[in-house]
Order: sequence, then C-alpha cells, then structure tokens
Amino acid sequence: MTLRICVVGAGPAGIYAAEGLSKGPGAHIDVIDRLPTPFGLVRYGVAPDHQSTKAVTRVLERILTRPGIRFLGGIALGREVRLADLRQAYDAVVLATGCPQDRRLGIPGEDLPGVIGSGRFVAWYNGHPDFADLALPEGVRSVAVIGNGNVALDIARVLAKTPAEMAKSDLAPRAAAWIARQPLREIHVVGRRGPIEASFTTAELAEMGRLERAAALRDETPLPEAPVGDKVKEGNIAALRALVPRSADLNVIFRFNTTTELFVGKPEIEKLRVKHLGRNHDLPCDLVVTAIGYASPSTEGLELTRNGVLTNQDGRIADGLYVVGWAKRGPSGVIPTNRPESHAVAERILAEVQPSGRAGLDFTKASDWARWKRIEAAEIAAAAPGAPRRKLDDWAALAAIP
Repeated sequence: MTLRICVVGAGPAGIYAAEGLSKGPGAHIDVIDRLPTPFGLVRYGVAPDHQSTKAVTRVLERILTRPGIRFLGGIALGREVRLADLRQAYDAVVLATGCPQDRRLGIPGEDLPGVIGSGRFVAWYNGHPDFADLALPEGVRSVAVIGNGNVALDIARVLAKTPAEMAKSDLAPRAAAWIARQPLREIHVVGRRGPIEASFTTAELAEMGRLERAAALRDETPLPEAPVGDKVKEGNIAALRALVPRSADLNVIFRFNTTTELFVGKPEIEKLRVKHLGRNHDLPCDLVVTAIGYASPSTEGLELTRNGVLTNQDGRIADGLYVVGWAKRGPSGVIPTNRPESHAVAERILAEVQPSGRAGLDFTKASDWARWKRIEAAEIAAAAPGAPRRKLDDWAALAAIP
C-alpha cells in the first residue's frame, strides 16, 4: 500500500522534507506550491547578486525530480484546496509555508506611503509576480533600512550597487530600472543594537566596503573590542573598523544603538524620528524599508505561538499534520539548516504514519514540472549577456508560458 504525503510549500524546507520522506518504501509525495515556480526564498528571497547561494537550486531540482516526488504549482492553500481536504486525502500533510508576513514595529506612521516591509521589497526586486506593481516613491535621495541583520545589508547593497556590479545577477528588470532612476545619495542602516550585538555575517559586512560607487561608513558609535574567541564578532568588528570615509556619490551609513520612535510625513514618509544614546533627532528619508523579522500567518485556524510560528512539538502539530522550516522554528538559520531539521521531521512521520489507502488528490489543473522547465527556458533565453536569467516577473508573463 502506498504512503501518500502532501508537502505544502516548494522552498528548501519543503523539498528537503520530501527528500527525507522519499526514503519510505513506496512513498509518494506531492509537493504543492501556489506559484508555478519552485524553490521559494532561494528564488525570491536570496539576494539577486548572490548567485553562488542560489546555485543550491541544482540540488533541490534533483530532489524534486526523484521517482515518487511530484511538483504541483499553482495550488494555493485556502484557494484551490483547503487544509481539511488535504488531511482527508493524504496519510500526512507537511506544512512548509514559511513566514511570509513582515513583522511590524507598531509605532505611529508605519502605514505611511513610502514605508515598506523587507519581505515585500526583497520579493519585488527578486521578480516575485505578486509585487510587480509595488508602489514606490520617485526622486528618492535618502533611504533608511531598519534592521541589524543580513537582510538589511542585502537591501542596502542592492540599492547601492551600479548596473555593472549587478550585471551577472537576476535582479528584476523593473527593479533595476527603478533603482537607476533614483538620485540616491544616502542609505542609512538603522539598528537598535550595537556593533557587537548586530547579527550581520562577516562576509556580507565586508562586502559593503567593496562597493564601486558607494562609501560604507559608520556613525560615531565607538567600536568595542569583540569577545575573545568569538570569531564572528571579531570578524564583524574588524570589517567595521575597515570602513573608512572616502569621496563618493553615495554613502551607506551604519547607525547603531538607534531606536526608531516615529515615522513622520504628510502625505508620504519624510523622516524618521530616532533616539540615539538617549538623544532624539530626525533623519530625513524618502523611503523606509523595515527589516525586523517575519511571521507565519494563521493557516485555517491553526494556533500560532507568540513568536509567530505554528504551534508544534518537534514538528508535529496534530495527528497526520506536521510542519518544517521557518513555519516551525521561525525565520532563523541558513538554507543548509533546513536539511537535517526537515529530515528529522520526515523520519518522525515515517515512524508514526502508516498507509491507509488514501488516494491523494489529482490536481488536474496544476502547473507541473514540465511547465516550470518551459518558464525557466524562457527566462534563460531572455537573459542579458552574463546574466543567469531574466525573470518573468508578473502574472501575465508567467501565464503566457503554456
């Protein structure tokens, strides 16, 4: 008898779960996703100039094309199918739906035009079709990116790089055009934590000091000594010390120990009111991107923890219902983090769930793997010299591929 399992979400966590589940004798795994394109945040979250990181798609593709694993795109949970229907049709369901919602600061002015969450902004410049028409201001001279992590660095770097520096990326064409139009002069990376507590990785921080047209600077916050033996913090402090003032058309300024208290503007954002070392001042800006974390939405009434993830015990939500990835643990870790964690949940499923004769669902209107390969071929064929692809970044363009 066949063990039939449905994995909801074709990002790394879901694909690695399918890999682990495929070790079950005779297991059949359907990996569904609301998009016709697989790979989740590898495609739409990893910075477009970090192609070496995106290369993991080759591994993920080999998994999705294994016997017994089927990719089915264009199937949105709650639209084409309900969770209750999946649980009735499959022996087990694994949610790998991530944390697609931006966390909010919860301060006045956060809904002003020109204030946007990093999830939407990153998806937009990565060519996600949901954000093709994202409303952004024009004439932007000053940007504030709120956050002390790598997402904030990615945003600042993508905005600061020249077209030549991005030539080998898959930056969405409409994003490239918007960035080129803006008379950018300042990008402020604003974080409430200090240099020691910031969660940057050293490689990404050091990259900020090698930008062609932009000078990366730090505010007057004195740099402390890193804890002895902490290689990450030692590397970060060394990278910050290496940032030296130079003449440039664009400055990227790191502002540590700075708390955002108010967004000010009428009718759109004009400045941040911030507190630095106990003193308030205003920071003029034409665009604000908040990069303070992500949360999972409630899925058909499933309980969420205070941290915004699905309530679970080691990946188990209920009988026959499991969770992996960010929806399980929160938005932490790197892509390889998902493999052992998803495999552990898969092993638990194989130990707990028995075949019951359920037939699964046909999903006759789904977008299959062959269609994804046609989309991919069209993107590669349209790429500029040196670029990996030119993404089809709106729903109409994707729909035009049969």
